[in-house]
Amino acid sequence: MSEKMRIVGLEEHIALPVMLDAWARAGVPQIPQLGYGDEPIARRLRDGADQRLSDMDDQGLDVAVLSLATPGVQNLTAADAVSVAREANDTLAEIVAGHPDRFQAFATIPTPVPDAAAEELERAVTQLGFRGAMLYGRTGDKLADAPEFDDLYATAERLRVPLHFHPQTPVKAVLDAYYSGLGDVGMGLATAGLGWYYDLGVQYLRMIFSGVFDRHPDLQVIAGHWGEVVLFYLDHAGIMAPNAKLERPLADYFRQNFWVAGSGTVSERYLRWTAEVVGTDRMMYSTDYPYTYGTRPGGFPFLDTSGGVARSFLEQAPFTQDEKIAIGSGNWERLTGHLAAGRGRQPVA
Repeated sequence: MSEKMRIVGLEEHIALPVMLDAWARAGVPQIPQLGYGDEPIARRLRDGADQRLSDMDDQGLDVAVLSLATPGVQNLTAADAVSVAREANDTLAEIVAGHPDRFQAFATIPTPVPDAAAEELERAVTQLGFRGAMLYGRTGDKLADAPEFDDLYATAERLRVPLHFHPQTPVKAVLDAYYSGLGDVGMGLATAGLGWYYDLGVQYLRMIFSGVFDRHPDLQVIAGHWGEVVLFYLDHAGIMAPNAKLERPLADYFRQNFWVAGSGTVSERYLRWTAEVVGTDRMMYSTDYPYTYGTRPGGFPFLDTSGGVARSFLEQAPFTQDEKIAIGSGNWERLTGHLAAGRGRQPVA
């Protein structure tokens, strides 16, 4: 009998008290999707062990890499961002230490203070044992390709840790121009329905076209939601590459600097397309817990990883067993295993 496939989920969200308090001070809407109140999704977000571990077992997930729910600390004031990020990372480290065989963590990074952002990434990796960081696209009105983040990217490159980007709500001008006048449907389209993915996907292209990866050729980025739309229009976007004077064809950046996971979207169509564009050796796994756990209003089976679906979706994927193992955990270990094993820091192949 073949050995059970190990599955690591890379986009598994948590809401910590320090973050909820900071969001409340900043005037962020206190909704269940961020961890406020007594709704099941809010309780799951706040849970640090018991319910989460039970749900992981139900999904078929062996390890969860924990990260704060979007937008983390990236829209806080500079003073709050640094202190909240440090406390959040210390708390995450304690949660991981309680169940080191089941939990890992992505660092929370105070990008409103770029120098502190690089320092906190270094601390989280070298002192707390984290395997990378979760970022959320924009910092206020600054996009991910802003020059002030070069030190952060250089630090990630030197430490050989990936930066996982997660979407956040588009800026107000975009909300007004494209999603206004539709009531609740408009905000739904602006976020989980569509707008999140375009907002972050454009930022990925900006990072490439502005030279971020030419300056930091070994920087590794994890993209969720099957590549945040970009993979589906990569050929079209590639016609801009000569104008940008890139050092490589556009597609090469996605095959050499990006890793792609599905964020709980259990769609074989998207799975196959991602494999065709970037290859199974650049694919990893995630469930977007708790947002894709259990029955959703209206019934969206492609967004439900409960009842063993997180595991069965990968087990039934149209790949070889070796490819499934690589997607489940092998590629993650290839990318970050040196941090656990203490091996030397060599560029990622």
